[in-house]
Amino acid sequence: MRLRHLLASAAACAASLLSAAPLKVAYSDWPGWTAFAIAEQKGWFKEAGVDVELLWFEYGPSMEAFTAGKVDAVMVTNGDSLVTGAGGAKNVAILITDYSNGNDMIVARPGIKSLKELKGKKIGIEIGFVEHLLLLNGLKKAGLTEADVELVPTPTNQTPQVLASGQVDAIGAWQPNSGAALKAVPGSTAIYTSAYEPGLIYDAVVVTPQSLAKRRADWVKFTKVWDKVVAYLADPKTNADGVKIMAARAGVDPTEYSAFMPGTKFLSLEAGAKVLSKKTASFDSVYGSSKIADEFNVKNGVYKESQDPAAYIDASITLDALK
Repeated sequence: MRLRHLLASAAACAASLLSAAPLKVAYSDWPGWTAFAIAEQKGWFKEAGVDVELLWFEYGPSMEAFTAGKVDAVMVTNGDSLVTGAGGAKNVAILITDYSNGNDMIVARPGIKSLKELKGKKIGIEIGFVEHLLLLNGLKKAGLTEADVELVPTPTNQTPQVLASGQVDAIGAWQPNSGAALKAVPGSTAIYTSAYEPGLIYDAVVVTPQSLAKRRADWVKFTKVWDKVVAYLADPKTNADGVKIMAARAGVDPTEYSAFMPGTKFLSLEAGAKVLSKKTASFDSVYGSSKIADEFNVKNGVYKESQDPAAYIDASITLDALK
């Protein structure tokens, strides 16, 4: 009896420690994710009754940390959640923070003013990344195909230098790299952006199925805090303070960082719940956007086997956070 009692006590203690452990969340420099630094600094997670440890990474390493099981959640695009899952690190999107509204760009050298003018030209782009998909969608609208241009494989963080060197006629990149390209080449122009493709790139908080199953109530509390962040940035009285906190986290001047904000369409919990719940085949739903991203990923050899977008989405957490 004594041994049974001790074992039961040990099990209860272990369970208590597990529940008390912080939710470890990896995030990186994108306005829709850096905004979580506001919640951390203001103590809103503690107020909500959940212990959260935000861990700062570069984007690629943040996904690597998630894949290695070092964190419970990571902030990624909906397309990259499929890539991560196809590689073995299954994940579920519980919260949509925003969609890209112009920060992702195709930037062309001086003299090129439209996608049609890229016919026969060289474009520096990271093959298989979302900018590649943005370019293909834009080319299709312009009556062109990928065969009409020459893609030059280029790491996104090197695109400003490559455009400035004259090796290519245009590049595809997201902020801050796209903005750096525009600065590096006077007279260059953003000839196509994600503002023309709302919903092509949704940004999400994705969680391991195991953590979601064990800590569902804590994830609801975590998600509930997001509306306070969105409201803080939407209020003219507090916006500057919010941007200042985000800029400090990213190591950027607040004035410079504020320029990135319009290119990010922040979504309230209510708006996020709508795009998570819909199952249309278009960009007005995460499901539709992910389905299009999946087809792109398979076609371009990012991964071999098609992924089921529905398996990567759980709208119930956001819906419960709204109650």
